Amino acid sequence: MEQLLQLTEDISGIMWGWPMIILLLGTHIFLTIRLKFPQRKIWTAIKLSVKKDKDATGDVSQFGALATSLAATIGTGNIIGVATAVSLGGPGAVLWCWLTGVFGIATKYGEGLLAIKYREKTPDGRMMGGPMYALQNGLGMKWLGILFCLFAAVASFGIGNTVQANAISENISLVMEEWMTPDITKMITGFILAALVGFVVIGGVKSIARWCMALVPMMAVLYVLGCLYILCVNHNYLGEAFSLIFQEAFSLKAVGGGTAGTVLMVAARYGIARGLFSNESGMGSAPIVAAAAQTKNPVRQALVSSTGTFWDTVIICAITGLVIVSSIIAYPEISQEDGGMLTKKAFGMIPYVGTPILTFGIVTFAFSTILGWSYYGERAMEYLAGKRSIVFYRVVFILLVFAGSTMSLALVWNLADIMNALMAIPNLISLLLLSGVMAKETQHYLWNKHLDDEDKEVES
Repeated sequence: MEQLLQLTEDISGIMWGWPMIILLLGTHIFLTIRLKFPQRKIWTAIKLSVKKDKDATGDVSQFGALATSLAATIGTGNIIGVATAVSLGGPGAVLWCWLTGVFGIATKYGEGLLAIKYREKTPDGRMMGGPMYALQNGLGMKWLGILFCLFAAVASFGIGNTVQANAISENISLVMEEWMTPDITKMITGFILAALVGFVVIGGVKSIARWCMALVPMMAVLYVLGCLYILCVNHNYLGEAFSLIFQEAFSLKAVGGGTAGTVLMVAARYGIARGLFSNESGMGSAPIVAAAAQTKNPVRQALVSSTGTFWDTVIICAITGLVIVSSIIAYPEISQEDGGMLTKKAFGMIPYVGTPILTFGIVTFAFSTILGWSYYGERAMEYLAGKRSIVFYRVVFILLVFAGSTMSLALVWNLADIMNALMAIPNLISLLLLSGVMAKETQHYLWNKHLDDEDKEVES
C-alpha cells in the first residue's frame, strides 16, 4: 500500500507539473485573445445569470445551471487550497492564483458555448451535453469523448465524493470530540450525509439545482462576510500585504540558495496550480451542467458560465489570499503553519463565531460539491452505458459518501488528482480545435450585438 501510495503521488506530481500548468494557462491566454477578451463583458454576464430566458429550451434556469456548477467548484480548494498555495509558494502565489481566474474566464466561457452548441435532446426530453458531445458532434472524436466520460465518472467518486465526505466528517468530529469519539462521530455523520445526498440526487438535475441555488449564495455570502471582518481587523496591514504579494510574485531573489528567479517560479507554480485546480476552468466538468440550461443561444450561456470562474477565483480566492497574507504579517508566528492551520488561525481571530463560520463553510462547500459532482458523474455514466446505468451509479455514489466519511483518503486524493488531469486533456483538445467555431459564434452574438437573438447557425 505504501508503494502504491508513493506511485500515485509521483504520477499526480507529474500530471500536475509544469506541462499541465503551461497547457491550461496557455489555453486560457489563447482563448482570451482568440475570443477578443470576453472578460470585458463580465458585468453583462452577471446580469444574464439572474435572468430567465422564457420559453428557451433546457432543463433548468441559467442561474440553476450556474449554481450547480459553482456548487461543484467552490469548495475546500478555495479555503484550504489558497492557504496551501501561500504556505508552499509564498505570498506571491496569491497574485498568480488570481491571474489564472482572470484568464480562466475565457476558457469557462468557451466551455459553456460548446456545451450549448453541441448538446443533444434525449428521447424523454432531457438535455445532454459537455465535452463528450463537443468531441463527438464537433470533431467526430467519439472515442475521445468516451475517454473523457470514463475519467469523469471515476473522478466523481474521488474528488467529487469521498474526499468531500471525508472533509465533512473530519471537521464535525473535531467539533464533537468533547462528546463522542471520532470513530462514532464519523459513522453517524456518514449515515446522515449519505441519506441527505440520496434524498437530493434521486430527484435529478432539477432537485440538485434547487438545493444548489439555496446553498451556494448563502454559504458564499457568509464566508465572504467572515473574510471581510478579518480584513477590517487587519486593515493596518493591508497595504503591506498588497505590496508583499506583488513583490514576491515577480521577485528574482534566490530561495534557499537556489538559482536566481526561484521565488517567482515557486510562487507561479503553486499559485497557478491552486488557481487552476480551484476554478476547474479547462477541466470539462462545468459544461456538463451548462448544457442543461434554458438559454436562447450558446453565447448567453457562455457568458453565464464564465461568471463561475469570476466568483470562484477572482473574488473568493483573492479575498481568501488577502486574509491569509495580512494575517501572516499581523501574526508572524503563524507563517510556518500548513494551509489548513493557516486558515483556521486566521478565522480564529473572529471572536466566538470565527471557527463555527469556517467549519460551516467547509461543511456546506463540501456538501454542495458532492451534489454538483453527482450530476457530472451521472451524465458521464449515461453517455458510457445508457440511461439504465443511472440507478446503479446513484447507489454506488451514495454508498461511497458513507465510506468516504469513515476512511483514510491519501490514496483517493492522489487518484482524484490524476483523473482530473486526464479529464482536462480531451476537453482542452476540443476547446483548441473548436476555437474557430467559438470565435464565429462570439463575433455574431456578442460583438455584433445579437445577444438577444434565438439560436441559429452562424455563417462562416
